Amino acid sequence: MKTTSPIRTLTRLTRLAVANRVSAVYLTLVGGAMAIAAAAPLFATGPDASLIWVWPALFTFPAFGFVAWLGEAGWAGDTPTWFLIGGIVLSALVQSLALGAVWRTLRGRRGSRGSRGSRGHLTPAN
Repeated sequence: MKTTSPIRTLTRLTRLAVANRVSAVYLTLVGGAMAIAAAAPLFATGPDASLIWVWPALFTFPAFGFVAWLGEAGWAGDTPTWFLIGGIVLSALVQSLALGAVWRTLRGRRGSRGSRGSRGHLTPAN
């Protein structure tokens, strides 16, 4: 049985979460939304300026829904800002990891049909 070191596992997870096109585009989208949300209240004077933080939360929604539920349960409706912003960042990284895993799986399936050989798959030539 082959064992892997924790550093190698962490490196693979980091590559899945950050070092592919799909994850990079997703993280850029979320990071851009967070940057705009942080800058908008500086230039807006209306009472609704803080509502722009809805967009980063929506971009990370499936995972951020759990974070929002934890904040509601833990602070009874008075969730601190640091918890929500940290939850958006953590949710984006978790979803980026999932997107990277799906991307790698789909590319692996496509690549196994191509020039790398059949790898035990039945083909008309077999």
